[in-house]
Amino acid sequence: MCGEVYFLHFISLFIKTELVVTVAPTVFPRVGYSILSFLMFINTLLSVFNNGLVIIVMLRNPSLLHPMNVFIFSLAVSDLMIGLCGSLVVTITNYQGSFFIGHTACVFQGFSVNYFGLVSLCTLTLLAYERYNVVCKPKAGLKLSMRRSIIGLLFVWIFCLFWAVTPLFGWSSYGPEGVQTSCSLAWEERSWSNYSYLIFYTLLCFLLPVAIIIYCYFKVLRSMNKLNRSVELQGGRCSKKENNHAIRMVLAMIIAFFVCWLPYTALSVVVVVDPELYIPPLVATMPMYFAKTSPVYNPIIYFLSNKQFRDCALEVLSCGRYIPHEPRSSLRGQNKIQPSSARHEKRLQA
Repeated sequence: MCGEVYFLHFISLFIKTELVVTVAPTVFPRVGYSILSFLMFINTLLSVFNNGLVIIVMLRNPSLLHPMNVFIFSLAVSDLMIGLCGSLVVTITNYQGSFFIGHTACVFQGFSVNYFGLVSLCTLTLLAYERYNVVCKPKAGLKLSMRRSIIGLLFVWIFCLFWAVTPLFGWSSYGPEGVQTSCSLAWEERSWSNYSYLIFYTLLCFLLPVAIIIYCYFKVLRSMNKLNRSVELQGGRCSKKENNHAIRMVLAMIIAFFVCWLPYTALSVVVVVDPELYIPPLVATMPMYFAKTSPVYNPIIYFLSNKQFRDCALEVLSCGRYIPHEPRSSLRGQNKIQPSSARHEKRLQA
């Protein structure tokens, strides 16, 4: 009990604010908050470890930072910040049962999660679009370069900053959400300023990226399936196996994206369509928690699914003792269909 008092006192000194409950009384059973705290603790550990590993591996291996992989590096940075500013804070506040660290911290957390979450979503959109270009339009002249990658990412970070900053200046606002242990946009605020913001925010920051990702990966899957049929006709078993692996990877990207972001997008649409609709606290909270799991999946799907990245990661984790080796099967001659399929897989894996 004494230790808990000292811990709360330390937090209050750190954020330079009084230890006052800035939200409504707890609206969830104590055991429910404990479960959420435990789940967010696991989520925080995995998010920080996975994305920290991606960043360290890429910084130690500059050869990995080619144009497509710059997107993955940016994604890892934004996902790491979601873990630190979002999941970690929510772990502590759920353990306490309320957002006890003050209004300023609430606004900061809402801003941080909104900003870095949007950056992650828009970076995933850029990745989908560029993969669509290299797989479906390899001869269209839209060759990805480092300059183009950096310009695209600068646009994403500035575009997302605009939508994260405007609530600080009165166009919408940040406040407690759901079960009152985390902060986000004030979805429940009934004002024209907030409503107009949510309309544009939902259209430009969620529905448009979701539509682009669905279209791009649908086209990529169609292209990969056509290649599979071509390989079957010419008897290229090895190439078909590689192509099937690439298709599974694309499907994993799509499924993970929808698990993480579809609930949040659906909540945004519901609030815009019917702002007077009452949404139970737990229902309002769960989409935010699903979105906070994206930093766990993204490094696995976009980074560790690639053998070259995986070998570099194992080398870092083993402090240089791991020596990558090529399987014997890869040294044997391949049939004439293999290069085309391999190019598709490399494009998908960046």
